[in-house]
Amino acid sequence: MSEKMIEQFMEMVKIDSESGHEAEMIEYLYQEFTKLGGKAVKDDYGNLVAKFAAKGCSGKDAILFSCHADTVLPGKGIKPALKDGVIRSEGDTILAADDKAGIAELMEALRTAPAYPPLEISISRQEEVGLLGVKNLDYSLISAKKGFLLDNDTLDTIVIGGPSYFALDVDIKGRSAHAGMEPEKGINAIQAAARAIASLELGRLDADTTANVGVIKGGIIRNGVPDACSFLAECRSLDHDKGQALADMMVETITTEVESFGAFVEVKVDNLCLAVDIPEDSPTVLLAKKALKTVGIEAHTTFITGFTDASIYNNRGIEMAVVGIGARMEHSTEEHIHVEDMEKARKMIVEIMRLCAQ
Repeated sequence: MSEKMIEQFMEMVKIDSESGHEAEMIEYLYQEFTKLGGKAVKDDYGNLVAKFAAKGCSGKDAILFSCHADTVLPGKGIKPALKDGVIRSEGDTILAADDKAGIAELMEALRTAPAYPPLEISISRQEEVGLLGVKNLDYSLISAKKGFLLDNDTLDTIVIGGPSYFALDVDIKGRSAHAGMEPEKGINAIQAAARAIASLELGRLDADTTANVGVIKGGIIRNGVPDACSFLAECRSLDHDKGQALADMMVETITTEVESFGAFVEVKVDNLCLAVDIPEDSPTVLLAKKALKTVGIEAHTTFITGFTDASIYNNRGIEMAVVGIGARMEHSTEEHIHVEDMEKARKMIVEIMRLCAQ
């Protein structure tokens, strides 16, 4: 077991870095990558890019490794505890193995790898709230055309595809009135929203496609007919055309239901990323599979309807496979990670570096 890696991981998870509040974590990493011999820079959005000269080889193309610095909520005051080879949070918080385990594994790989080509390391902000960091990354700082995103949970899967993602922001305007004295004069915006939501097909629609309504807000007093209500919806599909058609249908359904109730509606749609499909025989996938074999893992490729920074990198022409870091039950207070899996992930990264240096 690499004691330094575990020690640094537990140190990093104590640094609060919920999405939008990653500055302290980014500064910590800036200092750490500099100590390791890298040339680090923060772009205008606050993302971090560190570059390392080749070690034990020459004439090789640069390879990109990427992680994200932010965490989901609740991620303040994390107290990690190691027991029986498993690291968990002591309190009512996440552990932040997603994605600080990936960062710790990458740092230890930098310390221990016998050889690697020129390396570019990108640490993004605000991944958990819409991939905002990588969307605003200064790509003039990146020369690599291939790389690996350290942000998958299981070590035996390599993510080669992600969905087109559509965010729908819905604002409904009704008419206020006293709920007891003259409700007939009002138009209940919450009821209009409820009708629209009830008419949507939600959940897993097929193997490639999902839809959801995640937030609804409306009303200010119990005894008033509410004149405003808003909700946040989404849909995603591994097939872009299918996702676009579903987004259009959701807009049409919402508009029809709300207007038939006598209210006004505005729906804003944002296509946050495009569907990605990397060939199974692409260099990054084959390298990852070969590296994982050295730790006894026969990995297989998979597609997910979740989305990662890799979607944006691939949309930008940088071939990125998503490899595992060993985190379990991420995005929950039950999140944990086995030290053994962290060590396997570190060895995988070292082997990827070595293979790229050959």
